Amino acid sequence: MYQKIALISDIHGNLTAFEAVVNDLKQQKVHDVWFLGDMFMPGPGALNQWRLFKELEPSLIVRGNWDDLLVNGFYGKLALTKPSRVFFSRLAEFTGQKLGKDIIEQIAAWPMHQTRQLGTLTFSCSHNLPFHNFGQKLYPTADQATFDEVLKDIEADVALYAHVHHPLMRYTTQEQLVINPGSVGEPFEDWDKLHQDLRAQYCLLEVDETGLPQVSFRKVAYSRQKEVQRSQEANLPYLKLYQDQLYEGVVHTHDQALLKQINLTEGYLNDVLTYNQNLN
Repeated sequence: MYQKIALISDIHGNLTAFEAVVNDLKQQKVHDVWFLGDMFMPGPGALNQWRLFKELEPSLIVRGNWDDLLVNGFYGKLALTKPSRVFFSRLAEFTGQKLGKDIIEQIAAWPMHQTRQLGTLTFSCSHNLPFHNFGQKLYPTADQATFDEVLKDIEADVALYAHVHHPLMRYTTQEQLVINPGSVGEPFEDWDKLHQDLRAQYCLLEVDETGLPQVSFRKVAYSRQKEVQRSQEANLPYLKLYQDQLYEGVVHTHDQALLKQINLTEGYLNDVLTYNQNLN
């Protein structure tokens, strides 16, 4: 028994990065793909990205927090209590209308947590915590006691999670293994010299009858210029913010003052209000 599993997560609508990762994992001759959440937004990827994802035939999928934001924003269910909620809603409207209701419903039905048995090992798979797919409890520098929650009340040998966009391998207090594959479409680091490497990230697990002989973290180069061109052609909302993310690794998701200004000057608040009213 030998399996090579590709772990991918946090594509965030970056079709160009995703294409590069798919080409690389095909060269690696993987047996299976497991997806750990956050398929779309804030990038322009939509139907073409979905089709490429389906071609991979991943056997395991879990739902991320941005997947929830897409679904809830598409149905006008995000309370517009702060500018970031307008940001999520406008992007969900933009992406959801390209995907269509059928795909949105498929995403809504993804589970938040799955377990998988391979050889002697049981894997716990979630986007963040097993039943809580947002928040920063599992940030790489989190205290050990907080980090142990990734396998709280879960009987598993290995925890796989995503969400924090950092490749990671560490242990719980009981020395269960914890692995994060990093982000395909939105990598970042706080340390400056590491932060400058913004290649797409994913992870390979090699599993045999004895255990887990190899864990490989991979980085794949892609054309950010091509991704910007795709964004321009798609008339992507918040285009300048997406360019900042691609070239500088800067994420403005929670910069409420900046988002408020953009929402007003670009008319995104009115767009969302009109969209939601039409739903009703």
